[in-house]
Amino acid sequence: MLINMKYGKTELSFEIGRDRVVKILEPNERSGLENALEGVQDALKNPIGTPPLGELVRQKKPRDVVIIVNDITRPTPYECLLPPLLGCLSENGISKDQITFLTATGIHDPHTPEQNIEVYGKELVDDYRFMSHCSDDASSLVDMGKLSTGFMLTVNKLAVRADFLITLGVIMPHYFAGFSGGRKSILPGVASRECIEKNHSRMLYLMDDLPPIEQNPVSLEMMEAARLVGVDFILNVVTNSKKEIVKVVAGDLEKAWYEGVSVSSDMYEVPIEGKADVAIVSAGGFPRDINVYQAQKALDHADKATKAGGTIILIAECLQGYGEKTFEEWMREATCPDDVIRRIREKFVMGGHKAYGICKVAKEKEIILVSSLSEESTKGLFMRKVSSVEEAIKYVEKKYDKPSYILMPFGSLTVPVLSAKS
Repeated sequence: MLINMKYGKTELSFEIGRDRVVKILEPNERSGLENALEGVQDALKNPIGTPPLGELVRQKKPRDVVIIVNDITRPTPYECLLPPLLGCLSENGISKDQITFLTATGIHDPHTPEQNIEVYGKELVDDYRFMSHCSDDASSLVDMGKLSTGFMLTVNKLAVRADFLITLGVIMPHYFAGFSGGRKSILPGVASRECIEKNHSRMLYLMDDLPPIEQNPVSLEMMEAARLVGVDFILNVVTNSKKEIVKVVAGDLEKAWYEGVSVSSDMYEVPIEGKADVAIVSAGGFPRDINVYQAQKALDHADKATKAGGTIILIAECLQGYGEKTFEEWMREATCPDDVIRRIREKFVMGGHKAYGICKVAKEKEIILVSSLSEESTKGLFMRKVSSVEEAIKYVEKKYDKPSYILMPFGSLTVPVLSAKS
């Protein structure tokens, strides 16, 4: 059978025996909305848990509005979200010079002007003020006091001091926070590095046994942080594998987001009856495979579908290399996966957490990488470099006696869940 999987902005094709494929894990797709713009407009007028956006704006009469948006690593359908949103603000007395877009970079690098244009479009960038969050710039941050966990919350001043704060996001599975979107626009989106590190440190004991989202301590702390900062209104979407909007949720930070989570969970958590010898997984193409840092999410999902001692064939272009300085340093300084695992347990460091995510898989399973990375860079990830998927298949056919396969064309999105009877 002929299989196509996304690789960067193109696709790779390969043949595999149909009788060896246990399952092709694809999202339980929903069709995109017939008119996404109307869907967004309707959500703004009929939000969940709050009055309509226009009514809120008229009541509060804000002098400045901050809209938190995603960075280049997270595909977001701004062409559908922003025209209705900005139109609503304008209709209710908010001028362009009262609006600031704050890019939620977390610990990622701030956007360049060119990246802003690529992500948001030249017209928008020319007409509005855009600022990128920098988690290490103390002058741009403010302390909000302690969370119930005892951790100090430190976040971007622009978000805290805004008269009206709106967050945009996409609700997708996340390998330790449960799902993206909603509260993640604040923590980690516009929080300090130290704050992000303390929140994310819980991943060490969550990744292999993720609790229900309502009980996930990482997510709950993120929610508390967003409440403390004072998010006035969220506008989030659930998209399918074609990046079409299937659901728009707007309004209350918690109520609207959980409704979106329910839809995302139904789509992207896919049952399997058992694991396979080999998982062939694509991160899902650009921008989900823009670098190793992002592609790791697909590796984590593939791990859940692969037997102990099995092999994962990861398809991820990674044109921007490793993608984060600390992550790269940790991988290059390690001589074996255990070095990273010991190091992260001694002291949790952002960037190092990605190294841990890779090494906990590499310790138990062989990882074969189809990417643009060099042989040396691939070895530094404790992975085997091959030039094609066909070469990888030939290798595992020799390694195992008639191996079984699970195929994951949308690995960053599809979460394998063992069915009860297995």
